Amino acid sequence: MDTVAVAKLALSAATYAIDRPYDYQVPRELADTLRPGMRVVVPFGAGNRRTEGIVLAFEDGRPPDPKRKTILTLLDEEPVLDAEALQLALWMRERWFCTVYDAARAMLPAGLYFSLQDRYAVAPGIDRETAYASAGKSEHARRILELIFASGGSAERRQIREAFGIKDPNPALRQLTDHGVLQLETSAERGVGDKTEQVAVLAVPAEEAMAQVTPKRRSAPLRYAVIELLAALGSASSKELCYFTGASSATLRSLTKSGLVRLERREVFRRVRVPEVESAPPPELNEQQQAAFEGLSALAAAGKPAAALLYGVTGSGKTQVYIRLIRQVLDRGRTAIVLVPEIALTPQLLRSFTAQFGDAVAVLHSSLRAGERYDEWKRLRTGKARVAIGTRSAVFAPLKDLGLVILDEEQEATYKSENVPKYHARDVAKYRCTQSGALLVLGSATPSVESMYLARTGVYHCFTLSRRYNEQALPAVFIADMKEELRAGNGTSLSLPLRQALEETLRAGEQSILFLNRRGASRMVSCGECGAVPTCPRCSVHLTYHSANGRLMCHYCGHSERLPAACPACGGTLNFIGAGTQKVQEELEAAFPGITVLRMDTDTVSATQSHEKLLSRFEKEKIPILVGTQMVAKGLDFENVTLVGVVSADLSLYVDDYRAGERTFSLLTQVVGRAGRGNKKGRAIVQTYTPENDVILCAARQDYDRFYEQEIVLRRLRGCPPFRDLFVVTASGLSESAVLKTCMRLRRSLEDWLERPEFRALEAQVLGPAPASVAKVNDRYRYRLTLACRNTRAVRAMVAHLVRCAQKDKENKGVSVSADVDPLD
Repeated sequence: MDTVAVAKLALSAATYAIDRPYDYQVPRELADTLRPGMRVVVPFGAGNRRTEGIVLAFEDGRPPDPKRKTILTLLDEEPVLDAEALQLALWMRERWFCTVYDAARAMLPAGLYFSLQDRYAVAPGIDRETAYASAGKSEHARRILELIFASGGSAERRQIREAFGIKDPNPALRQLTDHGVLQLETSAERGVGDKTEQVAVLAVPAEEAMAQVTPKRRSAPLRYAVIELLAALGSASSKELCYFTGASSATLRSLTKSGLVRLERREVFRRVRVPEVESAPPPELNEQQQAAFEGLSALAAAGKPAAALLYGVTGSGKTQVYIRLIRQVLDRGRTAIVLVPEIALTPQLLRSFTAQFGDAVAVLHSSLRAGERYDEWKRLRTGKARVAIGTRSAVFAPLKDLGLVILDEEQEATYKSENVPKYHARDVAKYRCTQSGALLVLGSATPSVESMYLARTGVYHCFTLSRRYNEQALPAVFIADMKEELRAGNGTSLSLPLRQALEETLRAGEQSILFLNRRGASRMVSCGECGAVPTCPRCSVHLTYHSANGRLMCHYCGHSERLPAACPACGGTLNFIGAGTQKVQEELEAAFPGITVLRMDTDTVSATQSHEKLLSRFEKEKIPILVGTQMVAKGLDFENVTLVGVVSADLSLYVDDYRAGERTFSLLTQVVGRAGRGNKKGRAIVQTYTPENDVILCAARQDYDRFYEQEIVLRRLRGCPPFRDLFVVTASGLSESAVLKTCMRLRRSLEDWLERPEFRALEAQVLGPAPASVAKVNDRYRYRLTLACRNTRAVRAMVAHLVRCAQKDKENKGVSVSADVDPLD
């Protein structure tokens, strides 16, 4: 009996509730080509709609099955994911409640994404009369035929759906397809193609070519010049040949006809623009750095998975240790990944690393053009680059023989993805290091409580840098009590001590950075008569006033409206409450006329006004004052900055989140550390309404150890990470009552399952349902259930089963259910 090959596929159209490996028959013409990690187009579902899939594995020798569907099209010439990457995708599915395809897609650059277009066309040999006869009395089928014939014999599925509005055209499409009247054609278009250039190559030996053109050197000087240059180089791009010799494309075509030159296409890489930097010798390390480097180097040389925390104060020279460590890893023939939390940090780090490693460095982050990111990914995949630098998604860099992964500022929330799959880069890095026998280095002046706990309990190795690299003292910190400022009649965002410090810094020709983690002009607008506050019509938040455009804006859904002249409810006068970066900029410009104030937040950063351009202006033009959100809080190194001002230290402290203290301490410590990084002494002013708060006092003293001792006690009492993990199941929908009913059913199911013997020892606690921190976003209500317990495979399987059951339950119609572990919002 004949046997066939069957491919197991992960499909993009399969939702989490029905995600599993699907069996598809491999056509004989693809049997020798298809490999795991390639993408294909297959029919899926009752309507055989075309969808994209990725090959996970093969099974040969399976008996034919007439019900088994067949792969239609191969999309890749070679696998886009190797065996390790496919294993990682399967691990991510189990860990973060996503589909295998979602995980695989997260690893690929956007330039590799395909868009599939379904088009229905009249089958060959079918005329109009036959087609309408097959439609019979079906009004929908006749409408589809009218549309297709009016469109020249074919129409996209999207056009047909738009023409039907809310009605479903699929039954009529199936009828016409089953009768052989229509046929479905699918085209796949990739986001970015490979960039190539035309190259001229000598088709004969150099001596023979020169012998043919030398006699006619005077009558055909351009032909001679081209051959002379090619004889020296062997090959060159047509564009460069024409530029350096003055020849035209006609000259090259003539040489091709003569058989002397052959024109070919060669792939070229779209590179990220990096300012030219001179090669630099490996950095010199001080005694503490050398000790940390030797300890980390020994771990990396062992060739076994290991994790280490590099705990160093701001300005202690962690980057120099990274550079020496990467150099050693490269010398051993292995590769490295360096992750940073913000795109703003990438340019500075890229310059440092390019000076050390040249073209071996590739950069990956979301601000690159699709073509640049795709080509950097290819350079890493082919081994042309061996060091990947980038933000969160660079943890998936396709490097072979990975030897080192570094997470700089490892405590940052940006390492956790907010989109599906909701992975944390630190956990993915741990998995990749385990796969490759590599070293994971977590670097920070303010490590996350979880990482420090693991370091102090011996799970991580720990190396400490307790003093600055330049031996300068840490900045002196002064706490300004804003309650006293109000009593003194100062209602602005700038306290008297901060104004005086700014004046002194300006007189000295030095620079200042002011940090405020809120963009816009005012937090909200309120009526002085009736107290009404403009709120977003689609979200449960107040609108923020932006003075630059005179509009009220929602920072969640993007809703925008003009600021009314008076209160729409009663006609009263509107008051502005709170301050954002725009208002602080205006107050600074009023307080210091003629002084340039640069603002850096998501309103000022754009494609043309990038992070790099703004920071370059600040450094090169010696702009006196930079005001910004958390973009300016970490990683920046400007030797002329001697003053840092924290405009409102309380913003992130009093929120409903067990991480509020940790985030506030980290932000304050990091931003204060931007001062005095050169040879000049630094200082910082921290403005607060609660100067006695322990978190603010610890940040002012730069005393992480004291903060950690207080925080770990609170975490233990509350049962929060690192002692227990928090599984959060979120239900969202347009109807608040439907969302709440779904949550209550989920809670009852959880409580019943937790009574089983295998879960009793977990001492699990179920909390909620409770509204999310912002209960409504884009007209969708969001409620959450929280399960606090140890993160085990059995618990993850239970939560996954709960989500799948909820997604399949018809009683939950209109309500979407998802799950996450230790979310950061």
